[in-house]
Amino acid sequence: MDLVVLLGIAVGLSADAFAVAVCKGLAMKRVNYQHAFIIALFFGVFQAGMPIIGWALGTQFQSFITPVDHWIAFALLAFVGGKMLYEAFFGEEETLPTQESPAGTYSATSESLDFKELTMLAIATSIDALAVGITFAFLQAEIVSSAAVIGITTFVLSLVGVAVGNRFGAKFERPATIVGGVVLILIGFKILLEHLGILVF
Repeated sequence: MDLVVLLGIAVGLSADAFAVAVCKGLAMKRVNYQHAFIIALFFGVFQAGMPIIGWALGTQFQSFITPVDHWIAFALLAFVGGKMLYEAFFGEEETLPTQESPAGTYSATSESLDFKELTMLAIATSIDALAVGITFAFLQAEIVSSAAVIGITTFVLSLVGVAVGNRFGAKFERPATIVGGVVLILIGFKILLEHLGILVF
C-alpha cells in the first residue's frame, strides 16, 4: 500500500483519538507528562491492534462486525461523556496538601488515571480501525507495517492532543470537564450518524 495513502488512513483513524485526548488534557490542571504518555500509548496500541484483529478475522465475520461497530462506539463514548458530566455537576472535590497551597483543592478525576475508562475510550475510538483491518485483508496489505504506522500516528497526535487540551483547560477545570463530556457524546453521535449515512463528510 502506498505510504501517502496509509498515512492518510492513519490520520483519519486517529482523529477521534486526538479529540478524546484533547478532552483528557482539558481536565488536567497542569500537564502530567507521564499521564499524557500513558493516554497516548493506550490510544496508539489499540489503534494499532484493531487493524491486526480485523485483518485476522478477514471476511468471515464482516457481516457481524459492520452493522454494530458504530453502536458500540456510540454507547461507550456516551457512557464516558455522561460520567464526565455527572462528575462535573455532582462530583466532590477532596482536599489534599500541595506545596503551593497546603489546603488547596484537588480533583481526583483530573489528577488520576482511570484505566477502565481509558480502555473504553481506546476501544471506542479504534473500532473503525477494526473495519479497516478487514479491508486490509481484502487488499492483501502488509498488516504489521500498516498497523505500526497507524499506531505511531495515533500516539503522536494523542500526545499533542493532551497538551493542546491542557493549554486551554488548565484554569477552567469544571467548565472544561463539562465541555469534554459534551464533546465525547458528540463524537459518539458523529460516529453513529456517519455509519447510518445521515452525516457525510
